[in-house]
Amino acid sequence: MTCASCAMRIERTLNRMPGVVASVNYATEIASVDYEPGEVVPEQLVETVVATGYSARLPDPARDETARDAVDASPAGDLRSRLIICSALTVPVVVLAMIPVLQFDFWQWLSLTLAAPVVVWGAWPIHRAALMNARHGAVTMDTLISVGVLAAFIWSLWALFLGGAGDPGMHMPFELTA
Repeated sequence: MTCASCAMRIERTLNRMPGVVASVNYATEIASVDYEPGEVVPEQLVETVVATGYSARLPDPARDETARDAVDASPAGDLRSRLIICSALTVPVVVLAMIPVLQFDFWQWLSLTLAAPVVVWGAWPIHRAALMNARHGAVTMDTLISVGVLAAFIWSLWALFLGGAGDPGMHMPFELTA
């Protein structure tokens, strides 16, 4: 789940099942489900969420809060690393684009070199979520962000390779992608 519309989509899908009343919390990524045991089994609930395009598992009653906190902390650490690395790569691109006195011959190629990892690796979780949602026929905030980043990057590539922006002294819009 990457946005509130994802939570709403899962909740709506679960509530369509007979005898099920579900509430999905986007912030905690937890679904609270009340169901009639005669009509639905918990495995069907998990299968329904997975068929919608998201991952789900039944809660483990033996798992304590410490283990849950350790597992939940790892995705944030990965995103924090991506943020720090991408910020370090983006600052020089923006500075070069915005302060003409710092621009040297063929600075645009350095901007491409610094922006490409941000677009590909840094935004990969967003691109992956957009692709997953597209496979299930859903358009989410991830789709908007992914399309915007890729469109700006493709435009910058076109300008650099085919539009003459690779020449000395030309403006290059890679700061839009990073």
